[in-house]
Amino acid sequence: MNSHPISPENPPAMAIRTPAASPSDAPIHRRPPWMRRLVAMIAVIAIGGAAFALWQTREQWQPLVFPGIGTASAESDAESPPASAGEAPSEKILLSEAAQKNLRLIAKPLTPQTYWKTITVPGMVIDLPGQSDRIVISPVTGIVTAIRRRAGDVVRPGEELFSVHLLSEAMHQTQTDLFRATQDSGLAIVQKQRLQSSGGAIPEARIIEVDNQISRLAVATKAYRQELQSRGLTPEQITGITQGKFVHEIPIRVTDRHLEIEESPLPDGVKPKLPTIAESQKPTANLLEIQEVAVELGQQVVAGQTLCFLANHQSLAIEGRAFRDELPQIERSFRNGWPVEVDFGESDSQSWPPMPSQLPIRYLANTIDPESRTFRFLMSLENQSQLIQRGDLTQILWRFRPGQRVRLQVRTEAMENVFVLPPDAVVRNGADAFVFRQNGDIFDRKPVHVLAHDRLAVVVANDGSVPPGIFVAQTGAAQLNRMIQSQRSTLPKGFHIHADGSVHMGSHD
Repeated sequence: MNSHPISPENPPAMAIRTPAASPSDAPIHRRPPWMRRLVAMIAVIAIGGAAFALWQTREQWQPLVFPGIGTASAESDAESPPASAGEAPSEKILLSEAAQKNLRLIAKPLTPQTYWKTITVPGMVIDLPGQSDRIVISPVTGIVTAIRRRAGDVVRPGEELFSVHLLSEAMHQTQTDLFRATQDSGLAIVQKQRLQSSGGAIPEARIIEVDNQISRLAVATKAYRQELQSRGLTPEQITGITQGKFVHEIPIRVTDRHLEIEESPLPDGVKPKLPTIAESQKPTANLLEIQEVAVELGQQVVAGQTLCFLANHQSLAIEGRAFRDELPQIERSFRNGWPVEVDFGESDSQSWPPMPSQLPIRYLANTIDPESRTFRFLMSLENQSQLIQRGDLTQILWRFRPGQRVRLQVRTEAMENVFVLPPDAVVRNGADAFVFRQNGDIFDRKPVHVLAHDRLAVVVANDGSVPPGIFVAQTGAAQLNRMIQSQRSTLPKGFHIHADGSVHMGSHD
């Protein structure tokens, strides 16, 4: 064995150890995507299977985990009898007398009747042309020196409205001519008498000439009187003028002609039906109300100028407006003479006498308004009034006033042998409709077939679902239906509901 001495020049050889590679330095092998999806699918199936197994075996483990539920369910099953497979939910409800009063339930027997389908058309109360308003004019040119009445006052024939000081030269000249003609006529009569007493000394032609002069003066006098009377002078004033008492101021009064109502035709020559109410039932028939005073004190007026407007709203009309596509229905109603139902929207009708709410159409326009594209039709309306007197104050209160809006129901078709009920008597539940039959304190829900409805009525078919003669609740159908639905609702076993609407698990204890 050869040995080599160790020296600084010859150091010993050392073994060099190479460290091993760490696991992190090893290459990473990733699973392919199809393997990851497969693992996720297996996990979902395992969880679903476990949940299904728990649901199927809930009756075994649920009493151990939730003891209260098992006890309550057992007690509920023991107390409630098993329901048969064909048992239907209850359609009846029992109400005490106090509950019926609280709901304001009213029951009436079902009676088959005729229901009219209608279309709704807007309308308005208007003055009847030529009958409602009157105009008072000044007969002469002058100055208004007195205004005796004001707007709103009630006047009667003979009462003075204005005083007008004469400025008309023609009026003064007519008075002068009347006085002169009257005096000349008197002188001619005296002359004729003197000639006749001459004993035949005067030729007959002279007497005939005087007779002709008397006749001419009589005709002139009559013409002057007629002119003065047309200017508003009374017979007493005209007689005073013949005696030299000239009139310088004339009163403007309400005359009987302001109350005269002639049969003035409606548009297109259609005459309205005049009122037939007895005069004793019209306390305001001879009264007029001043609508407006059109002059001021001291104002100069000319002959024919308007002084005021008088009105008597005893005879009015209702004007309806409809579009072109509604013309066939309204024409059919007009031809058949079907009345129109008028809804005045009154809230205080109790204080007025009853009156018919159905009026026939008396006029149908043959033209269409190019601006509104509507045509109009008219119905006569007899107004009602009340006379209020407080001391010297007199006021007329009319039930219907021009400008008042109304709703018109024009008939289009008749439905025979149907039941007509108020809207509150029928309740809808989805596509079904029900009414409630009263049998003592029990209200039984009955399905019905609704044929038509509007804001005032619901039309139910008389098809045997509800027989005629039974008593049906006219109000409160919606409240009764909610009670039926609340008593039909059920809760899961082991739960109960409190009065405040909260749901709790377990028994009431």
